[in-house]
Amino acid sequence: MGNKSFAKDILTLIPLLSSGLFCIVLIYFLWNKLSVDPAFLINLETILPIIITVSGIIAVAIMFYLATVVINLRRSRHVIVSDLDKITQKMHNFRSILDLLLRSKMWLPGLKEYLDDEYANLNYFEVKEFYRGYSKLAIEFLQENHPYQDTENLYLEFKALLITSPKERSVPENIKYPKHYDNAIVEKWLEHKCGSGLWYYFGYKYASYKSALDLDAVYERHQDKIMTLAQSIDSQAFEDSSFNEIFLSKLGEYMNKEVIPKLHQFQTFAAQKLPKMVNNLYILFIGFVVFGVLLPICYQLLNLDPFILVVSIAIILSLVVFITASFYRFLTNEIEV
Repeated sequence: MGNKSFAKDILTLIPLLSSGLFCIVLIYFLWNKLSVDPAFLINLETILPIIITVSGIIAVAIMFYLATVVINLRRSRHVIVSDLDKITQKMHNFRSILDLLLRSKMWLPGLKEYLDDEYANLNYFEVKEFYRGYSKLAIEFLQENHPYQDTENLYLEFKALLITSPKERSVPENIKYPKHYDNAIVEKWLEHKCGSGLWYYFGYKYASYKSALDLDAVYERHQDKIMTLAQSIDSQAFEDSSFNEIFLSKLGEYMNKEVIPKLHQFQTFAAQKLPKMVNNLYILFIGFVVFGVLLPICYQLLNLDPFILVVSIAIILSLVVFITASFYRFLTNEIEV
């Protein structure tokens, strides 16, 4: 990967270096020629209208292309933002379900007090990342023999999904529902497959944890609310579901595989700035306008020093060389996109 990246950087620099070298050589040659033969200035002034015309055409073409790219990007972003709002609402509803389950009486007696008091400064992410050595409390937690049949990990996972920052340690009385989740917390949810605990505890290993997770202890009105929230997440996926371990397992798998990855994908796209290619083309646009149109016109109107004309012609021809040398790479990037 490192060699490929290095080769890619070299290929990117070749057109820039070659056109820059061409510009320097051309300035030297033209100015030297003009110093030896003052009549050469007439030849340069003769091609000035061609330089202005070509530069103007290229600048207009770049301007239209940039406008098209930005308009298409805006349309795509509008669609993504609309999808992001929908997926964010699904995450809100999922977290509301977890909030009801977290505060319910389905847990073994003493579990909440044990984790919320003795391990109040510990969060799920630190436990999962214990090998990095950032948290002594996480290592202590993993070395401790807990009397709660391993359900303390599920409890911590629920708490991790109810906070809105990886640095938070406790769940507020009223959980937050931000307009958009912070990328840092979404990346943590995705990295540690948050939500899969529901599938593991209530699906894959439910027989082992059934005695430690009493679903009947969840108030009936809360069960009804949970099912209503699940229907709002995906009415088709949970159409025939009822509140039981099968439903919770399915919900966890759905959120882990469908919602959280899309939430991360949409947020990442929505936060993207203009592509680097757009910035590069804008620099070319400015170059053609300034050195190919404005500077030659100013030279004619204000009778500027001939060196200005030499620089203008050399830079415009160098920009043409740069476009020619980098055009193939531009096409391959467009295909990759």
